[in-house]
Amino acid sequence: MVLNSNIITIFGKKITIKLFNLKTMNYSTLKKTVALSLVSLLAVGIANAQTDTSKKAAAPAMATSDTTTAKVFGGRGQYNTWSVGLNVGVTSQALATGGSTDFQNKKIDLGYGLSVRNQLAHSFALEFDLRGGKVSGSGLAANPNSNYATNFTQAGISGIVNVATIDYIRRKNAVNFFITAGGALAWYNPTGVDINGVPFNWKTLSGHEVKEYVVPVGAGVKFRLSDQLGLSLGYTENFIDGDNFDGANLNYPTKDRYSYGYAGLEYTFGPKSKPNLEWVNPVAMMYDELYDAALRQEVEALEGRVGNVENAINDLKKDSDGDGVADQFDKCPNTPAGTVVDGSGCPINFPKIDTSLFVRKPVPGAESVKAFSNIQFEFDSSVLRTSSYPALDATSADLRANASKKIELDGYASSEGTAAHNLRLSRDRANSVKTYLVNSGVDAKRLKVKAYGETNPIADNSTEEGRVLNRRVEFKNK
Repeated sequence: MVLNSNIITIFGKKITIKLFNLKTMNYSTLKKTVALSLVSLLAVGIANAQTDTSKKAAAPAMATSDTTTAKVFGGRGQYNTWSVGLNVGVTSQALATGGSTDFQNKKIDLGYGLSVRNQLAHSFALEFDLRGGKVSGSGLAANPNSNYATNFTQAGISGIVNVATIDYIRRKNAVNFFITAGGALAWYNPTGVDINGVPFNWKTLSGHEVKEYVVPVGAGVKFRLSDQLGLSLGYTENFIDGDNFDGANLNYPTKDRYSYGYAGLEYTFGPKSKPNLEWVNPVAMMYDELYDAALRQEVEALEGRVGNVENAINDLKKDSDGDGVADQFDKCPNTPAGTVVDGSGCPINFPKIDTSLFVRKPVPGAESVKAFSNIQFEFDSSVLRTSSYPALDATSADLRANASKKIELDGYASSEGTAAHNLRLSRDRANSVKTYLVNSGVDAKRLKVKAYGETNPIADNSTEEGRVLNRRVEFKNK
């Protein structure tokens, strides 16, 4: 057995890792080697976490609190998001999800990797992976003595989704479950014994390594050792876009694949004053922001200002005497109820109005006017003269007193103008009288209108005095 001793530095600590020649290593020795490597890496992580904890213990009490100065919707700049990780594990041509393989005997080999991650959100990150190792197997169906061993290097990018990013029990997440998927490019060189029992070395035969696209899909769990350090346990299934990963290109309908189960440590860069975005609990952040002392003081101050405004508004609306003018603007407080006031709250002194101006004054001689007297009109006019009102009022009173009486209103005109014009004029005059009587309370059905024009004059139309008398409406009992 050949031993190679190498010293590497991880997080400022030197570790000696012994790499063994896997050609002479059996399965039991391999398991011991992997376990030893994992224990070494885990010890470094725990030591680093304890150092970080001791530093916190020496700091003020506020430094040990899980509260953070980051704000909800404050942007990624308030978090540490970049991290680098190392992992080591085992590879196999068999998958946990099952499926057939070219070689019947599966072997367990060593794999290792380096990753750089950028946490884009609480639940999502992009990771750049560089992975290497060996996958081997033996026993083709046609030749049980056949075997292969493929050394590979793989570089790719994957998206990582944290399945549980909100913890309602703890203020800060301690465990994150995740799933991964992405794409990669693999370089590999299959060697071994083919189906005919002939040794082969792909690179020797072709002069170059094989390059194929790979689709890695996986899941895992990550434990928070500190805000900067995490321990990941994961498993990926790698689907290769080719059937030559095992050196046996048998043109089967399925392509080659391999699995990688690993454990690794991941360190997040950045100042300790900033939290790690991956471990931040959004629910706890919202709670802290809601109950922030400064915010509560601002809310209380705002409530006080609102209260002052409400009191000022109530003072403005206060009206002790109920006159519609607020006390602050009322220059005449305590005015009696029902008092009409002006804009300053003082009573309005209205001037006295002589109501006699609205009473119709009696027309001289109206007391001698009788009901049903002829109603006279001006030249070429059907408008009632004010001097006719006493006679019309007396006629209305008589008709209203004798509900059974019906009368005929006969309209006339003087001889000026044409006969047709005078006929229309006489009808308009009779209708004017009817309208007055109806408005005064007489039933319109008791009044009948007739027009006679310039016929039946009662005076000489050759004189003005006669024509004045002929411009009339006469009342006739029916």
